[in-house]
Amino acid sequence: MRDRSRAKRLPTIVTFLDMKARPDIALPPSPAGKIAILRALTPPVHFYRYLYDTIGGPHYWVDRKKLTDSELEPLLHDPGLHLYVLYVDGCPAGMAEFDFRQMPTGQLAYFGLVPDYIGRGLGHYFLFQAVLLAWDRPITRLKVNTCTLDHPRALPLYQRAGFIPYAREERYIILP
Repeated sequence: MRDRSRAKRLPTIVTFLDMKARPDIALPPSPAGKIAILRALTPPVHFYRYLYDTIGGPHYWVDRKKLTDSELEPLLHDPGLHLYVLYVDGCPAGMAEFDFRQMPTGQLAYFGLVPDYIGRGLGHYFLFQAVLLAWDRPITRLKVNTCTLDHPRALPLYQRAGFIPYAREERYIILP
């Protein structure tokens, strides 16, 4: 068993946000290139781990790293979990993972871009499209949280998309 007292702990501040109605804001322009957003209905674990690690690695996403493949696979195939993948010119460029298992509340569990695609105007477009996809479900509230370890533009981006902060909390991320 691993000695948790020696594990690396990173301090962070988590901001919790939500929206209680479909946003009524202008659709951002489509970025350059061939853009597609596809739902991965039963994503293979290796593909999910590629997205999760590539997008989340710089921001210390660790929760799913703690799961074995046999623990992660049924979660990925749960009908209440929706994974959308942003493709740019045929390549995976981002992910938006929604958890609808606590209906009528939806949770944007993970959202981000592959580092090579940051700075190309894709974040706002993809987030807005993903939020609209979530509101196509019979939800009454959509939640998301972000922390100070995420990209510095994450919190302003969520607010620009219509999310409103309702709580903040100091936490530690324990690296596996």
